Amino acid sequence: MTLDPPLRPMMQRDKASAMLGMRVERDEPGEAVVSMRVREDMLNGFAITHGGLVFALADTAFAIACNEGDEVTVAAGADIVFLASTRLGQTLTAHARRRALVGRAGLYDVTVTDEAGAVVAEFRGRSLTTRRQAAAPSTTTQE
Repeated sequence: MTLDPPLRPMMQRDKASAMLGMRVERDEPGEAVVSMRVREDMLNGFAITHGGLVFALADTAFAIACNEGDEVTVAAGADIVFLASTRLGQTLTAHARRRALVGRAGLYDVTVTDEAGAVVAEFRGRSLTTRRQAAAPSTTTQE
């Protein structure tokens, strides 16, 4: 996982997003931007980006946007609408924004665009803030 802003512990431990080559571009309370370049191993049998990986990109931006406090916030549900397909070499960007936060429940919209700014998917996530405290960053590294 690469980044422009410093990575929070949650993202430092996110091996799935790192494996997909996601880049955190913005990490602010209630808002996040994450990008990912489409690789050959991300294509489905029709040579277009696998929808599950577009969902994963949107879900990562959603996770960053809704985890703004000391308590762990998880997805209570999410859905996505695919509007256009993408292909090898394209860069996808997911921009997540908080729409509402009432008590421990949140609602977030994520727009996924291609490098030209065309919308390729719209994702809506519903969050639930738990009473669990986020783990502190590890002070040891494993080789």
